[in-house]
Amino acid sequence: MFRLLILTTIVTSFKYRTVTTVAAMSIKSVDFEIFGRVQGVFFRKYTKKQADKLGLRGWCMNTSKGTVQGQIQGPSDNVESMMQWLRTTGSPSSQIDKAEFKNEKEVSEYSFNDFSIRKDY
Repeated sequence: MFRLLILTTIVTSFKYRTVTTVAAMSIKSVDFEIFGRVQGVFFRKYTKKQADKLGLRGWCMNTSKGTVQGQIQGPSDNVESMMQWLRTTGSPSSQIDKAEFKNEKEVSEYSFNDFSIRKDY
């Protein structure tokens, strides 16, 4: 009985701390466009894989200009990590010449349920 009481107290305490942490966490949103050899090299596939790994939401797609553009949303630190990945890493066969980020802001709620690859332009 005593073990059950302690376990219940610990679980309840942990549950409330987790909820408080999630509620206090801000959501960052940023639009991006990546220039270079980023089409036909699985760039979008690797971008989705990295976004999923970081727990981010948003989308990406090829453009008619030969770039990849999209939007990412999530915890600020994870969005910053993704921005660095988009600047420097990409897919193994890609060549990133330039990464532009616009409309960087905090939002009160997510606009997307997950990270998706949209149909080409």
